Amino acid sequence: MAAIGGKFHQLPRRHSPLFPNISSPSHLLAYRGFASRLFVKGISFCTTEDTLAEAFSQFGKVVEAKVVMNKARNRSKGFGFVTFVSEDEAQKASTEMNGKLLDGRIISVENATSRRQFNGGISIGRGPPEPTANN
Repeated sequence: MAAIGGKFHQLPRRHSPLFPNISSPSHLLAYRGFASRLFVKGISFCTTEDTLAEAFSQFGKVVEAKVVMNKARNRSKGFGFVTFVSEDEAQKASTEMNGKLLDGRIISVENATSRRQFNGGISIGRGPPEPTANN
């Protein structure tokens, strides 16, 4: 959805013949789950997405390597994500790279989880609470 003139409008979707409800590759990854996505913490401030992808590509096909950046300082926040094509490749990379040295820092690697799992699956509401009917 996009806000146009203060109102939300549904943007056109691209349809996949295999997954008609999936509109983009990132949605396909969310559909598959997070088993092939790794959370990498402890990375150096000088680590780039290219060096992260290169370090993990020895274990399989890397779909995406993302270093989370601090926009104010224009440098890494010290963590990122690596997404593999298969779960087996991600598991092997997690086992092999956990505790290894990358750009002068020891990194920790684990399976990425969705944000919903951190708060028990309960969505955090925005705004005032809904009124309840007391009889």
